[in-house]
Amino acid sequence: MAASVVLDPVDLHLLRLLQNDARTTYRDLAARIGVAPSTCLDRVTRLRRSGVILGHQLRLDPAKLGRGLQALLSVQVRPHRRELVGPFVDRIRALPESLTVFHLTGPDDYLVHVAVADMADLQRLVLDEFTARREVARVETRLIFQQWDCGPLLPPGERPATL
Repeated sequence: MAASVVLDPVDLHLLRLLQNDARTTYRDLAARIGVAPSTCLDRVTRLRRSGVILGHQLRLDPAKLGRGLQALLSVQVRPHRRELVGPFVDRIRALPESLTVFHLTGPDDYLVHVAVADMADLQRLVLDEFTARREVARVETRLIFQQWDCGPLLPPGERPATL
């Protein structure tokens, strides 16, 4: 497990603002936090180097791209051996329908978040890309009705102000 990084209140404020809008300029960040833009730049650079900030991503709406049905696939792989797990994960990550793959403990080995066009597309995906693989012993599908984003991520022990 990676060691945690000590963050002061300015770092935490910066991270909250950037999590909500990663395109915020250093000048705007500095004005909202009450420090110089160069201080913001230095701190963001340090947070990147230390691995606190992992990157910036563009989020897309799957429904607007013709993939309005999302599901969680619980997958059991047998036998659960390294030589099968690596290629399985590589294949699943390469599928355009896959959004996220989690390796789990418990009765299921993987949880895969997928976005597909419709039920027929989901059926095709499960049958052709999951259950057709020899190492896949079982797939259980759960449809997602609605999803909410949470955050921003706070360090352990810190609680947001109540409304």
